[in-house]
Amino acid sequence: MLKLKSANYKDIEKEWFFQRSIPVDENGFLNDYNDISREDFDSALETIIAQSKGEKLPEGYVPQTVYYLWDDDTIVGTFHFRHYLCQSLIEGAGHIGYYIAPEYRGKGYASQGLKLLIDEIRDDVQDDEIYLRVNKDNPASLKVMLNNGGYIHHQDDTKYYVRIKK
Repeated sequence: MLKLKSANYKDIEKEWFFQRSIPVDENGFLNDYNDISREDFDSALETIIAQSKGEKLPEGYVPQTVYYLWDDDTIVGTFHFRHYLCQSLIEGAGHIGYYIAPEYRGKGYASQGLKLLIDEIRDDVQDDEIYLRVNKDNPASLKVMLNNGGYIHHQDDTKYYVRIKK
């Protein structure tokens, strides 16, 4: 069964193993915890959870909740929800970023996970639309967004800026 769970201490071992496997930057999804040691992940997880509550935020950052997408007892992806948008997020990454592990791509996990997340956050988004961004060289991710009711709001040389009505 597919479900989203926010980062938590109960699942720390699987969260650590998954998080450390994500590249530093893949298609614009940035990961500060690539190859992190198990010992260092204790502190990182504390920060991840605190940031979802608006604590321990670097200057200029907004609260963000990290969710892991589980298929039964296996993590297949992660979704990051930024609770509100500052100017740099309005013009950039938007409310949501996500990553699906390579071995689970092309199987509908991103589409289903994004739907689950939208259902989870819909009432928490202050704007009339949910903002997302995708690299133009990532048509699969654009399709995921469009399949979830998104439309291309605008574009630049390298990215599409997608909106999904709440």
